[in-house]
Amino acid sequence: MTKVMDGVRILEVAEHTFVPAASAVLADLGAEVIKIEHVERGDAMRGLASSGIAVVPGSVHTLLESSNRGKQSLGLDLKAPEGLAILYKLAATCDVFLTNKLPSVRASLKIDVEDIRAANPTIIYARGTGQGEKGPDADKGSYDSLAFWARAGIAVGASPAGATTVTPPPAPAFGDSIGAMTIAGGIMGALFHRERTGEATTVDVSLLGTGMWAMSQAIGLSLVLDMPWTAPPGGFGGNPLTRNYVTKDGRILAFTCLQAGKYWPSLCEVINRPELATDERFADHAALVTNSSAAVEILDEVFASATLDEWRDRLGAFTGQWAVAQDTLEAAADPQSIANGYIQDCTTAEGTPFKLVAAPVQYDGQPTTTSRAPEFNEHGDDILQTIGLDMDAIIDLKVKGVVA
Repeated sequence: MTKVMDGVRILEVAEHTFVPAASAVLADLGAEVIKIEHVERGDAMRGLASSGIAVVPGSVHTLLESSNRGKQSLGLDLKAPEGLAILYKLAATCDVFLTNKLPSVRASLKIDVEDIRAANPTIIYARGTGQGEKGPDADKGSYDSLAFWARAGIAVGASPAGATTVTPPPAPAFGDSIGAMTIAGGIMGALFHRERTGEATTVDVSLLGTGMWAMSQAIGLSLVLDMPWTAPPGGFGGNPLTRNYVTKDGRILAFTCLQAGKYWPSLCEVINRPELATDERFADHAALVTNSSAAVEILDEVFASATLDEWRDRLGAFTGQWAVAQDTLEAAADPQSIANGYIQDCTTAEGTPFKLVAAPVQYDGQPTTTSRAPEFNEHGDDILQTIGLDMDAIIDLKVKGVVA
């Protein structure tokens, strides 16, 4: 694959997933990423033992690997004047500075826009926040389960009608991962703008803003109709071909045929009920919606009469849009995932093999390849030498506790 970010150097002062995952995507695309970690403990993610749902395996810290793949690591004390001086020297060599530190923390550490721009006037300065750079909650931290999922309206929209509580996020770092792609795209746009105009910009992406964009059509409808977006009763509208059906072995077939009248005859053929194609109750889209309950009752019985494997075979001839509701292992093994290289092989520093999802953008018809996350401070000496420090100076900094 063409490494479109080759030659771009990124300096990251960030932890957890939301922002680090953005530079991980850019590393997959060829960027050189220098990750600055806390001089003693490293990224807080290194100590995370559980996702809140599942225990993180000791042999492969997949959460850390996913959001830090392909980077270099330097443990650095940013509160020490010598450590901050090193950061500025590194910033002078980089194209992008990326952080998720809160405004008050950035100011305290002296790593805000004006501080970094003093070292490098042409650097792109990118910030990832919970609720945005402005407003009463700008200096409050958050997580994707809060700002992206709960606050942006997704949790309510994803919850069944009449539920007494909201549906939780479907996966660890669900909003973080979507937000990370948004940051990565923002950085690429800023680099393109600088290439064209010479102007260095700032890039701001928040979990709240990303969540609201994901809900943008629902929010737009809500504002026009002056009513909040919630799931319809029963979870679906009146179209019998935009809903789920359960097979004999308990699997879910999901249908989204927005033009019900167009695809109804084809479905009648594959379910061996050709007489339904000429039934007046189901003569066209309007009739299908009007008589949706009758159509759903028939289809519920039909789909419950055969197994998933049987339906995969029979629905192969169906011209409408459908899919099987798969779990994560099935998605990874999906023939389409394999054919398109959506899962990539990796190996930890200790040699343990594992797999990661590839960045969801491809160039020249080839998937991105990836490499493992760095060990803490794995590249520290090498990084310091790139800014002119010799081993005597590096050892002195180690003794002082400025670098790991």
